[in-house]
This record gives sequence, structure tokens and C-alpha cells, in this order.
Amino acid sequence: MRVINPDGSEAETSGNGLRIFARYLWDRGLAGEEPILVATPARRVTARVHPGGRLISLDMGKASFFSADIPVRGPAREVLDEVMMVQGETARYSAVTLGNPHRVLLRDSVGPGDAQRLGPLIECEPRFPNRTNVQFVQVVGWSTLKVEIWERGASYTLASGSSSCAAASVAHRLGLVDPEVTVQMAGGTVQVVVSADGSTSLTGSVARVCEGVACMEMFDGLEPAATAPLPGHRVTVGERHDEDPARGK
Repeated sequence: MRVINPDGSEAETSGNGLRIFARYLWDRGLAGEEPILVATPARRVTARVHPGGRLISLDMGKASFFSADIPVRGPAREVLDEVMMVQGETARYSAVTLGNPHRVLLRDSVGPGDAQRLGPLIECEPRFPNRTNVQFVQVVGWSTLKVEIWERGASYTLASGSSSCAAASVAHRLGLVDPEVTVQMAGGTVQVVVSADGSTSLTGSVARVCEGVACMEMFDGLEPAATAPLPGHRVTVGERHDEDPARGK
């Protein structure tokens, strides 16, 4: 599976996209009760469709805080609870990768304003050579996080599966939450479990919205390497779940 961001860049992995793809396979009888192994540019991910198709779980892999893995410039280290300056204010952050880079900022409270104001500056901050997704995280309690997200290549987004796992991984590593966490976002809620070895799993809902017919004219002007369905081929043009499927990753 490959995911292309609105700015044309490619996301290494996508929790939202993986759940949508798993539901697509289930709708077409290409997947059932057995786990689905999906290859992404970052890693292979296992998806499980719960009975009825409305709930899907993903094994998102092991989180790493090591600078070389993320990557983050500077000395080799785990990037945990470091200090940065942005727009004249001091902020503490940690960095983590689940195949794609994330910078997690802990805040006393979060809202879309901070994500929209600071997110684009942090995304392109030079110490992250591949840019970074940015999460603004409020610890609501031992089992609950509230998260606002600025997404690399997609700007402000209502929700993100990999961002949810990144936020939970950092908060758990810093001793602020339990291993099982509810992550609340503007676009909905997901459940994240952080295992003792740092592996993460994500569970969230997916709902079918509509189908449509794609005509070949819509692909006029694309590069020859671009793929397109055959004329009259029926494709899914929309899926909805408790996150923002078009932009969350």
C-alpha cells in the first residue's frame, strides 16, 4: 500500500489509510477473519477486521526514540524530553518513529490554534531532515490523551492513526499514562495499546460511505507511470470513520 499526501510527497505509513484499505478488502470478499498482512514503504503491518467490518485493529510495529531511526540531527541519543524554541517560546518535545517521523509536544491544554500556528514551523525545522509530523498532546488522565495534529505534507488534520500511536508511545515512555490509552482527536477517538517491548496496536472504526464510477477523462494529464482503473471500473471514492480518512496518517 502506498499513500500520497496532498502536497505530492509519500507517507511511509498511515494508520488511517491501512484501516480504510483493510475495510476495502473486507467489503470485496478479499479478506475475512484471518489477519491481513499489508506491506508499506516503512514496514509490514498486520490488520484484523472485527466481525461486521465496522472496527479494525492494526499492529503498527515497534516505536523507536533513537535519533538515527527517526531521523533527527545531532548526537546519537534517544530524543526524549528535549527543549526547543519556536516563535519565541520554549517548548519541550520528544521524537519517535513508527516508520514515519513524529515530534510530540506535551501541553497543559491543546486546541487547533497551536497546531495551525506552530505546526508548519516545527514540521520543517532543520534538525528533522525528512520533515516531521507534529502532535500537541494533553494528558487528560492515566488512560486518556487529547491530541491535535499538524501532519507532514497535509497540514492541519482532524485525526491520524500513526500520530495517535506516537503520542501514546511518548506519554507512556515518560511515565504519564497506562499502556492502554484512549486518544481523543477532533475527528474521533481510537484505542492504542503500548506493549512492554514498545510495540503498538491501534483500534478504530471504519464506515462505508459510497461507491462511484471513475471515468478515464479524470486521469488526463497524469504522468504515464500513474495508474488508473479501467473505463467504467467501479471504485470506492469515499470511506468515513471516526478520523479524517483523506488526511490522517
